[in-house]
Amino acid sequence: MSEAAELESIDLKARVDAAVDSGMCMAVWADLKPDKTAVTESSGRSRTFGELNANANRLVRLMRAHGLQAGDSVAIVCSNRVEFPEVLFATLRGGFRMTPVNWHLKPDEIAYVVDNCEAKAVFADTRIAGVAEAMAACPNLKLKVAIGGDLPGFIAYAEIEAHSGENLTDPVRGSTMLYSSGTTGRPKGVYKPNAQAVGGFDPVYDREVDKHICTGPAYHASPLAGDIRRALNNGVPTVLMDRWDTEEVLRIIQDERITRGHFVPIMFQRMLALPEEVRAKYDLSSLKRITHGAAPCPPEVKRAMIEWLGPVLFEYYAGSEGGVGFTVTSDDWMKRPGTVGRRPHKDAARILDENGEECPVGVPGAIYLSLKDQGGFTYYKDDAKTESNRRDGYFTMGDVGYFDEDDWLFLTGRSAETIIAGGVNIYPQEIDNELIKHPAVEDSCTVGIPHDEWGEEVRAVIQLKAGYEPSEALKREILDYAAQAVAKFKIPRSVDFVTELPRSEAGKIQRNKVRAPYWEGRARAI
Repeated sequence: MSEAAELESIDLKARVDAAVDSGMCMAVWADLKPDKTAVTESSGRSRTFGELNANANRLVRLMRAHGLQAGDSVAIVCSNRVEFPEVLFATLRGGFRMTPVNWHLKPDEIAYVVDNCEAKAVFADTRIAGVAEAMAACPNLKLKVAIGGDLPGFIAYAEIEAHSGENLTDPVRGSTMLYSSGTTGRPKGVYKPNAQAVGGFDPVYDREVDKHICTGPAYHASPLAGDIRRALNNGVPTVLMDRWDTEEVLRIIQDERITRGHFVPIMFQRMLALPEEVRAKYDLSSLKRITHGAAPCPPEVKRAMIEWLGPVLFEYYAGSEGGVGFTVTSDDWMKRPGTVGRRPHKDAARILDENGEECPVGVPGAIYLSLKDQGGFTYYKDDAKTESNRRDGYFTMGDVGYFDEDDWLFLTGRSAETIIAGGVNIYPQEIDNELIKHPAVEDSCTVGIPHDEWGEEVRAVIQLKAGYEPSEALKREILDYAAQAVAKFKIPRSVDFVTELPRSEAGKIQRNKVRAPYWEGRARAI
């Protein structure tokens, strides 16, 4: 690098890092590359950096005009559309706390999240069924904005055009608060008041070449942080896929010369399932780094992906609550198949037994991560849940694993309270809370059982009330009943009947014992 180029790089880093602190990163790129495409939908709609920045300014002014102040909460219920990053970057410069809502939830579940996060404004995609009715149940909203059409009681997104797109002179750094479902049935906001700004200047990017693809919903933590926030803050364009289409992903990678993106294991499995002649049609040589996490990846699947694409897979271990730097490259993983990364330092994480004692090398136990390393968090308005996963400055996400002699972490299982199907967390208590309402159900214990494609599938294990007999018709009736109150991706795929569910001395159903027979004979319990 020449001296002039090096000085230019140093100056750019200083500008980007300063802009991240104020939430004004898009203003840097709008100044340097106003006409460069920043974000593109798979449908073809797009925004340049100049347009994205101007609309972020307009959105802040719109929200302020409706009485929102720094510190207020903003919710967005939106699929992967160009408006999503505009709202995101508006909140990050307006001092607001943005909660992206899982739009796959039922309307009453969406309403719960919007109300619980204390949103004063909501931006809602008109394609999401029941969203207008759901928002009618949220009395604290001062502003409701419809994206992509008209909704009763909402103003049109186009009304932002009435406000100036000039850069704010008084930006205030905002934040995001994602919701992670709890085992007691309702989602919990992961509140990080001391979190560092995401997306400072990253020297790994080649800003003339790099381009991201966002394959998963933008409301998920990793696509939001990596494929949208970090990428765009660094002046790197991203393509938003509205829904997963396996061959379409390959076409986009080839035609757009995609270099980076975040995937989950089920996506790998679907890509590998394509006929060889279909895979061979596409040139994927532009790929530099495919990040993956959110769910365990079967070793045979990961090995096959590395053989196909080369050593471009980069795995991480973390959650909505945070992480402590567990990552592993393709080369290191091939030497230690199954690992999710190496402990960055001794105090970053601990493996503890049931008595809270450190487990020896190679012995599985509960994985506890340092709160200090990831900035700390609380579950919003839920002190009891916040304290329930803490131990001496560490927290657990319920995962089970062990360290080898070189401090590489291997996952062997997970607390049975969480099911991961296709990279999506499903919390069984939410499902049991509904199934128990069926007149034939005495008690219910929903578990995750092995599934070759999804990793796990949802299975309801049910104890019937006296006077009811197991039958295929009753199974169907119970599943149809669940479908009325539970989001589609949470509905059990089948039902098993048992005469009695195992319970502890305290009377609590022992979900691990219910789950264990389905996983018998497998090396991994996830």
